Amino acid sequence: MSILRKDEFSLRQTMVRPDFECYHYLDQVAPEVDFHEHEFYEVFFFLSGNVSYNIEGRTYLLRPGDILLTDNKDIHKPEVTPGKPYERYVVWITPEFLQEQEKYGPNLTDCFKDASRKEYKLIRPDGKAVAHLKSILDKILECRESSEFGSSTLEYIYLNEFMVFLNRAYFSTPDTIPEDITENEKINKVVAYINENLAEDLSLDRLAEVCFISKSYLSHQFKQYTGLSLVQFIIKKRLTVARNMIQEGTPVMEACMECGFNDYSNFHKAFKKEFGVSPKEFRSVR
Repeated sequence: MSILRKDEFSLRQTMVRPDFECYHYLDQVAPEVDFHEHEFYEVFFFLSGNVSYNIEGRTYLLRPGDILLTDNKDIHKPEVTPGKPYERYVVWITPEFLQEQEKYGPNLTDCFKDASRKEYKLIRPDGKAVAHLKSILDKILECRESSEFGSSTLEYIYLNEFMVFLNRAYFSTPDTIPEDITENEKINKVVAYINENLAEDLSLDRLAEVCFISKSYLSHQFKQYTGLSLVQFIIKKRLTVARNMIQEGTPVMEACMECGFNDYSNFHKAFKKEFGVSPKEFRSVR
């Protein structure tokens, strides 16, 4: 297994453009990727490999052609087992860009919003839809390499086409495909409670009480299903939501308090460790 260097991993997780990115990756050696999150929407289009993908406590066993949707709050990680080439497309799109496209017609963010509402991130399109979506992404990548007149315009046209058919595929997929998902309903409830109550007391004692779970069961099972300890998950989630709030214009101190950090110095230190810049530096470049 190949472990991505920190700079290589950071490069693979960072948008260069202000609107959207599209990549086609093929790793012959399985990379090891840590838990992470993005400032943008991600479409993960799986083509080959031995991969299970953990998104906030649910682990999806992927089949070729599967698509995962994550938003800018989801903590996620692929688990790649050696043995097969690991091939996938990755599309990153800023929420602002998709919202801008809404003036032309349907809400292209609907698939992401509905997946977040259902807390179910998997699309399993039929063969025809997979081939069509793949062909559109190939056109986007071809345009990115082209210097012909209008290539950059075609990129945006193809992206909108991709998002239309992605939404169609999403809303045509059955609500759940349970045979390829590993999850624990009790842990799902804990994760949901954390996501909805970031400013509240999220101590082990409190979570065990409100979710009707023993503390020992919660401690052990939470790490087993999410891949992170309870404390690690809560801090990462609070920082992620605070970052999004700051990006949207919320004052730094207000984001700090609303996400459950009662001490600014601890928030500052944790934020800089997680994102590489202080909260105020992050705000200044946005």
